[in-house]
Amino acid sequence: MTENRIYLDNAATTPLDKDVAESMYEVMKEHFGNPSSTHAHGRKVKSIIEECRGKISNQLNCKPSEIFFTSGGTEADNLALRGSVNQLGIKTIITSPIEHHAVLHTAEELHKNGSVDLKLVNITADGYVDTKHLEELLSETENCLVSLMHANNEIGNMIDLQEIGNICRSHNAYFHCDTVQTMGHFHFDLSTNLVDFICGAAHKFNGPKGVGFIYINKETKISPLITGGAQEREMRGGTENVYGIVGLTKALEMSYATLESKTQKLKSLKDKMIKRLKSEFTDIKFNGDPEGNSLYTVLSVSFPPSELGSLLLFNLDLKGISVSGGSACSSGAVGGSHVIQEISPNTDRTTVRFSFGKYNTEEDIDNTIEALKEWYS
Repeated sequence: MTENRIYLDNAATTPLDKDVAESMYEVMKEHFGNPSSTHAHGRKVKSIIEECRGKISNQLNCKPSEIFFTSGGTEADNLALRGSVNQLGIKTIITSPIEHHAVLHTAEELHKNGSVDLKLVNITADGYVDTKHLEELLSETENCLVSLMHANNEIGNMIDLQEIGNICRSHNAYFHCDTVQTMGHFHFDLSTNLVDFICGAAHKFNGPKGVGFIYINKETKISPLITGGAQEREMRGGTENVYGIVGLTKALEMSYATLESKTQKLKSLKDKMIKRLKSEFTDIKFNGDPEGNSLYTVLSVSFPPSELGSLLLFNLDLKGISVSGGSACSSGAVGGSHVIQEISPNTDRTTVRFSFGKYNTEEDIDNTIEALKEWYS
């Protein structure tokens, strides 16, 4: 982490854990074989990959054969959507207007090229998926894939995974859930078979960038996105990112080993931020439902309209505080948040996403509040 800076952008990426880096380095030093080679060097590396696959499947209560390694969450989302359309005869994709662009842009492209119809489920004023509308859409649709994220990466609102899964099953629809933001932060039991695809990206839970995975239900057969090799049981061609896979596995194990204490700590930090913002600003607005069914690592805040608003992120950066923006652009210029625009059209507020990680402290929150007060005083 950059020295003497406050990092509150963990939803974008998290710092690499030192123990994770060490686990990767140990393999780098000793094992260089190509896992597709049949000699001893290759077999050893192949066994490392399969050991990692088994450890991940144990964490998620699924079969090792249902885990496929990818370059990250975006590739995993693309594989789920494109592979389903190509193999399963999907005629319609139902998603929401506030999905991550890895899903939304992919679905829009598939619709644009004539592969599928695209339907968007309504979003309530406080940022939740309208499940009644979802059922209405499913009742008039056949050969459908539903793609809804577990927790929104900008506002934190969560879906009820079991509820959506049951709705999809009752209408014979396939269900893909983008779980990139929640992997390592919530327990998953995939033995229930309520979801066909979920995915993870290591850098969201203190692992390395450039590696992730997708779970594909054993009953669901899709076509590969990347061809050219028999790796990953012909689901993902290309030599595996062995060191990344090792780091991913170590990071996920560590995340779940400390899940309860980490959850308590980060909820406390989020609650503190909410309370302090409410007490220090008279016209503060929170996007979504941060005190409801919300991801404990994410807090989206819209600050009162001000001519200073456009420079807020720049000022925080100068003060040594790293955060993300997320305000809708009412002028229509490129760069506004599609999520904020959906729930707060044409807002003139400046939106900041604070996202918390295991290295954050209460002092980080206090110092950030003081910087905000100074800017708006």
